[in-house]
Amino acid sequence: MSRVDTDAFRAALARFASGVTVVTARDAAGADHGMTVSAFSSLSLDPPLVLVCLDRSATALPALRDAECFGVSILAADQQAVSLRFAQQDIVRFDGVPTTRAPQGPALISGAVAHLVCRRVAEHPGGDHVILIGEVQSAEVHSDAPLVYAMRRYGRFEPDA
Repeated sequence: MSRVDTDAFRAALARFASGVTVVTARDAAGADHGMTVSAFSSLSLDPPLVLVCLDRSATALPALRDAECFGVSILAADQQAVSLRFAQQDIVRFDGVPTTRAPQGPALISGAVAHLVCRRVAEHPGGDHVILIGEVQSAEVHSDAPLVYAMRRYGRFEPDA
């Protein structure tokens, strides 16, 4: 069996444009945890399911695994700095970032184009990642100009007027 060249694999996948999300959870002590995630997707309309792929070494993974609910903030075109902040390690990611609190617990990033609150329903191994599946409990849309990411660069998608 031949192995795919890692560099070619990464280069190919970099050409797949994705939206940018911050996925959040609140731990039992009330502390907020979150991270930037571009490996996010809808999974099903009935029931409404989404999936999030997280590196096994992600610092927010334990909180996301333990929380009954997690939040997904789909970032707006002007929120590149938020994406970069939540991608950093060893910082308090929420410092200086405006949020609102979902009734179910997770913090949601203010100014995002959309918010989802999800009940964690499954976890599956995925190589060096973990796939969390959430059933969407609530969805809100706030605007139409999402942040996009491809080729290791941020961009924007402006909907038709």
